[in-house]
Amino acid sequence: MTTRELQDEIIRLKKEKDVCVLAHAYMSRDICEVADFVGDSFGLSRQAAKAEQQTVLMCGVRFMAETVKMLSPQKKVILSNPVAGCPMAEQIDRDMLLQLKESYPGYTVVAYINTTAELKTVCDVCVTSSSAVQIIRNIDNDKILFVPDCNLGSYIAQQVPEKEIALMRGGCPTHVRISEQEVLDAKKRHPEALLLMHPECRPEIVKYADYVGSTTGIMAYAEKSDRKEFVIGTENAIVQHLQFACPDKKFYALSKDCVCHNMKATTLMDVLDCVKGEAGEEIVMSEALIRDARRCIDEMLRLGDG
Repeated sequence: MTTRELQDEIIRLKKEKDVCVLAHAYMSRDICEVADFVGDSFGLSRQAAKAEQQTVLMCGVRFMAETVKMLSPQKKVILSNPVAGCPMAEQIDRDMLLQLKESYPGYTVVAYINTTAELKTVCDVCVTSSSAVQIIRNIDNDKILFVPDCNLGSYIAQQVPEKEIALMRGGCPTHVRISEQEVLDAKKRHPEALLLMHPECRPEIVKYADYVGSTTGIMAYAEKSDRKEFVIGTENAIVQHLQFACPDKKFYALSKDCVCHNMKATTLMDVLDCVKGEAGEEIVMSEALIRDARRCIDEMLRLGDG
């Protein structure tokens, strides 16, 4: 089958079987084109909660599918590829955080959305990369323990200097791979380009950015900007998506190695097999786990818009 034939069959089957297909923006272009919604993880979860379909296919990684299930516990949620995890989410578990909390009494524990549902049960507030600064400013406590990404945490600390923010040494292996030399080389090759970067990159790299924001924030900035050239400092799928969205502009990858292998684990054929009901993994969570993990998400929504 050709790519177009596969896509047409997925579109036909998802309508026939009443399946809502979600694709994280780091998915490949062929998958994004058959999705009902494309975006950041939490935004996709909110879209799924509003969708009429009672079966949701998450083309992303495990913590994203868990979040979909937490916001739509009555729906059947499928993870497109069972091996697609998130190395950052797997860097700390519930027991490790409980031990860490003992070293920081009186601190409000803030979890990045890129964490497991189990970990969220022992956190106070959840944040996304786009909402983190606003929500941490709104927390009625000057002492914050932020987990697990020390790079995003460092960026937040710079934006909210009035808070005392303790960090653990975790982060995204994909974004951490970007080197300062790659930034300098990119700026030399493309002197007229703006550098757009994700805050999961290391602080010594982020300082060069013209704009720092979430995946969808980066895409929106590039689409609305009057400038014509951009170097993209996040997963390289975004370069291709922007090339399709803005064919009159030029987009360059900051690093050829900025590729999330877990996101790329899902193929278009996987999506077809999932909508057939022959592949993927259903996310099953107890009522207690959903209830306890949702508390920090509900607190995020109370303190900001997520």
